[in-house]
Amino acid sequence: MILLYLPVSAAYVAAAWLEWQHLIQPAKIEVHRRVAIAPWLTACALIGHAFLVMSAIVAVDGLDLSLANALSAVAGLTALFAWLGSLSRSLPGVAVVALPVAALAAWLPLLFANPHRFSFTEEPWAALHIAVALVAYALLIVATMQALILMSLEKRLHRGLPEPTAGELPPLLTLERFLFRIVGAGYALLTLTLATGIFFSEQLFGKPLTFNHKTVFSVLAWVAYTALLVGRHRFGWRGRTALNWILFGSAMLLLAYIGSKFVLEVMLRR
Repeated sequence: MILLYLPVSAAYVAAAWLEWQHLIQPAKIEVHRRVAIAPWLTACALIGHAFLVMSAIVAVDGLDLSLANALSAVAGLTALFAWLGSLSRSLPGVAVVALPVAALAAWLPLLFANPHRFSFTEEPWAALHIAVALVAYALLIVATMQALILMSLEKRLHRGLPEPTAGELPPLLTLERFLFRIVGAGYALLTLTLATGIFFSEQLFGKPLTFNHKTVFSVLAWVAYTALLVGRHRFGWRGRTALNWILFGSAMLLLAYIGSKFVLEVMLRR
């Protein structure tokens, strides 16, 4: 099992390097030939990463959804969505960022083993609730990366600079529409996560809902994405305005889930 971590990380990094070469040298024929290998490397890395995540999370006495395991799972899902987007050319450049992060996150369960087990064997719906939440986080992280890349491309256009992969990407408006589709999908899953957590907390986790900082930050993130989608529909928000809302929502999600788990597991040892 330990020997699998190294090839998974190596495949992620190699695929990211090939994608980067394609971004900075799109016209070179030899680069095109090498880049054709990148999707296969990423696919192999994703399969190995999925095996590592499942081995770390699934235990005899339930599911271990500690901070390290959750970060590894979210990073793997983010890499998956970035890979799918690169295949359809809808997420240009996102894989260059997402794949190295996944390469590092794949090691977290091995390096930071958590002695505290989270068991959901008595209520399997709780595991499904958390799985939906992790997918929502991954989608919204991908949306944040895509938004930053679009802002960079728009700045280049405003300065009169050519696109780094001119002629190979869809128009910016097409990429922006795809961005909001990702945001919409992540928002729908986030809404489902909050709704089930608020109204079925006692059935899922065996205790009533408490309005702690995790709940507050999650609701703030949902409000931010709601405002973004309403502003997009009613007022045509795009560019810097849309990016600010996306960044704010993502920051609230990080504070809600990763921040709370870091405080509990790392600082308070609970």
